[in-house]
Amino acid sequence: MSYYAVIREAGPGWTDGGIAAQPDLADHAAFMNNLADEGLVVFAGPLAGTESARLRALVIMDAKTEGEIRERLADDPWVHTERLAIARIEPWNLIVGTERLSAPAR
Repeated sequence: MSYYAVIREAGPGWTDGGIAAQPDLADHAAFMNNLADEGLVVFAGPLAGTESARLRALVIMDAKTEGEIRERLADDPWVHTERLAIARIEPWNLIVGTERLSAPAR
């Protein structure tokens, strides 16, 4: 597996008012939590200041290919309603802190 940094941005279906104002928030959260439970999503969250405006989020993913990421994120309920779109996917070479990803939780 390889790590990827994925930037997702609010799409044309985004509703003013930030994350809390979006319909189907619980469905989106459940979808993302499921990907995290599977180990595909390692970390995810809004970039500072965007959670109450037009969202920009960073998602660190552990995937075989960029295609796998696109395929899996295409099932997000917020993609179906054009609330979120992938802006960028870049391979991420983790150098510092690799031991923390396999360390037991405290």
